[in-house]
Amino acid sequence: MTFSLSAGNAKRIEELVRRYPTKEAALLPVLHILQREKGYISPEAEEWVAATLDLPPLRVREVLSFYTLLRRKPAGKYVIQVCRNISCFLAGSEDIIRHLESRLGIKAGETTADGKYTLLAVECLGNCDHAPCLMINDDDHGPVSEDTVDAILKGLP
Repeated sequence: MTFSLSAGNAKRIEELVRRYPTKEAALLPVLHILQREKGYISPEAEEWVAATLDLPPLRVREVLSFYTLLRRKPAGKYVIQVCRNISCFLAGSEDIIRHLESRLGIKAGETTADGKYTLLAVECLGNCDHAPCLMINDDDHGPVSEDTVDAILKGLP
């Protein structure tokens, strides 16, 4: 297995696992630590997590494929997630997605050639009272319009 982790995060994970009643209970926090360090969860990282937490590799894959905040492939510096669930859809999220696709020159699910932006259409961001909404990395924005999206993008370094 060719997976390495910084010494600091390896120690954090060891301490984290000891705090939970079972190793599996630490799965999500461990995946978040790995993603923060590596940017995504590689197949090698999946194997490492399964071995570290004494889980079947399929269990790790199930969790990775369920949560949209966890990525299995590299993403851009800015990951833009646009909610497309019912509240956001009715408030115009499809227009926001089309606007971003046009502005960034990519389709939802893709990353710009320069690696700056990844655009994702996701099922729910849990921000229905601010529909339509989106999330850029860990920051919620909503309600948004095409103009506010442009302003937000312009403000990114």
